[in-house]
Amino acid sequence: MTVSVPGVSVDGGQEALAILDRARAEVDPVLRSAVDSLPPEMRRIARYHFGWQDAAGRAVTGNAGKAIRPALVLAAAEAVGGARARTAAVRAAAAVELVHNFTLLHDDVMDRDPTRRHRATAWHVFGDPDAILSGDALQALALRLLAGDTHPAAVPAVGRLTDCVIELCEGQQVDTALESRDPRAVGLAEVLRMAEAKTGALLGCACAIGGLYGGGSAEEVDSLDAFGRQAGLAFQLIDDIIGIWGDPLHTGKPAGADLTARKKSLPVVAALASGGVAAEELAALYVGPYVEGELERTALLVERAGGRDWAQAEAADRMGTAVGELARAVREPERAEGLLALAEFVTRRSS
Repeated sequence: MTVSVPGVSVDGGQEALAILDRARAEVDPVLRSAVDSLPPEMRRIARYHFGWQDAAGRAVTGNAGKAIRPALVLAAAEAVGGARARTAAVRAAAAVELVHNFTLLHDDVMDRDPTRRHRATAWHVFGDPDAILSGDALQALALRLLAGDTHPAAVPAVGRLTDCVIELCEGQQVDTALESRDPRAVGLAEVLRMAEAKTGALLGCACAIGGLYGGGSAEEVDSLDAFGRQAGLAFQLIDDIIGIWGDPLHTGKPAGADLTARKKSLPVVAALASGGVAAEELAALYVGPYVEGELERTALLVERAGGRDWAQAEAADRMGTAVGELARAVREPERAEGLLALAEFVTRRSS
């Protein structure tokens, strides 16, 4: 299943893949060097998490992720300041990717996800304490990379990234708290705010840090942050759709995992807030634990109550807002093409 957003061009798909490949090639050596500086056991877990080796420590050709966030850092730096700014921002891009993976290690523990990127999660292999501590170490590595960077943008980048981590933690705390709330008492506005903190904040931070390394003005950097946040919300909306209707062969996760975990994802909350018979039936299901065999019915109720259509339309609206913010940050359209291609890519994906 490929999820698309109406009104968004598909022309950027191949361009985005090339941008991601280039970013991965630029950032990977810095990322590996940073991870290799960790103490042996945390290094082993981090290398496993990134897909560079198996649980026994043997080197493998794995899936280290799409590198969307470091690609945004580099594309934003280049859009604002040109090729030299892009080169200067590689350490910062690696720092952002380290923070992203710190959140993944912790999220997997809290959500009890057994798989990520088509293999067992780190906590599932090494246990909760080691996975959590390895995530903590990745966050510290990110700050160490920036602290050792002599570029003038490094200091404000540290401020941006640390503020972002606090916002990420807030978003995750709210998300976790929502799990124990009555589904009928959860509002769509608060879930959107949670999604912006949990997902939009880091994409916005990535773009803003790129703008800082590109020498952008305060207004340009703030607009890049807003662009990333809105694209991040579109990303989360599509991610939530995939979490319900995605193909496990593409996602690397069990089908309907969000529904069986009774997650208050955006399509579910939109469906619950819609009123009508389907919403009432969905609420009745969601107040209790998942019962084996109810997955298909639950997904159908979310769809019948309008959750899927709302999420698709909201993602398109957020993308429209993102494009407007990008136009304010980068006045010459041709210089913004890389960022736009990446934003389009994250809203047209199957995993």
